[in-house]
Amino acid sequence: MINKVLWLLLIAVALYSPFTGSAALHLNDLLTADALSQRIFFELRLPRVIFAFLAGMILSLGGLLFQTLFRNPLMTPYTLGISSGAVFGAGIAIILGMGSLAFGIAAITLFGFAGAMLTVLLLIWLSRYVKEAQGTSLLLLGIALSLFYAASLMMLFYLGDAVQNDMLIRFTMGSLSVIGYQMPLLLLIAAALLLGMLWRYRYELQLIAISEDHARLKGVNTKGLTLLLLGVASFSVGVLVSLSGPIGFIGLIVPHIVVKLYPIVLHRRILPTALFGGLFLVVCDTIARTLNTQSELPIGIVTAFIGGPFFIYLIIKRSHR
Repeated sequence: MINKVLWLLLIAVALYSPFTGSAALHLNDLLTADALSQRIFFELRLPRVIFAFLAGMILSLGGLLFQTLFRNPLMTPYTLGISSGAVFGAGIAIILGMGSLAFGIAAITLFGFAGAMLTVLLLIWLSRYVKEAQGTSLLLLGIALSLFYAASLMMLFYLGDAVQNDMLIRFTMGSLSVIGYQMPLLLLIAAALLLGMLWRYRYELQLIAISEDHARLKGVNTKGLTLLLLGVASFSVGVLVSLSGPIGFIGLIVPHIVVKLYPIVLHRRILPTALFGGLFLVVCDTIARTLNTQSELPIGIVTAFIGGPFFIYLIIKRSHR
């Protein structure tokens, strides 16, 4: 019963979301062919809701995948430093004042994506020199890289001028503001790729979740599959962060909520995780747009306020175990 009520509440808020914001819209405005209302709805609000839904899907599926592969409930692209790497890459493009590169794609997007992928390669390389790289050691490596990127970002602030620093600050806070459907389309490709790969290898992931040795006995190439799925997840997260900036804690919160709602085998949690993650971020974005503040609250602040205490709770719970 609680599950159904929660799903209905999330869906209701998601349907309400395109009509709320600095300029309130009503269904009658769209039905009466109000040109301004239609432009706001179809060019600003609806693309934003779609973008938020796909972003939440990517982050939640990425969190589910990382927690499954490494059998650690604290593993996410955010805690492993992948998001920080993307932010640092985008920051370099901002400080260098670069505009568009190949095929008209913004340099911020390309540099952010490169930063995310290079972080993954760096984690894989460093993991060869530590013991138990599948567990706590890899998490500590990710935290160390995040701290390094944070220091490097401070250096970029020092080198930049007022305009560049303002752009950098706004990017690091995260934003789901889009115009038109170009960015949602790019994110749709990344989300579909990640969801498709998780669904394709859902049974292999179930075996890895039990034990890596158990998966090998069943004929799973655990090393090759781990590298493949890490690459796909990092690609999707890199595309997202390069477009929206960092949005923390969604990949940490949603998989744990879905586990509580559906204490079933892993491969049956993939679709609920994707849907719940998308709806959850749409709700967070609706909160950010409806709070009575002077300007729109960055989405990264909203998710951090929710995710920070949740992260502390998980650490305390894990230490008691």
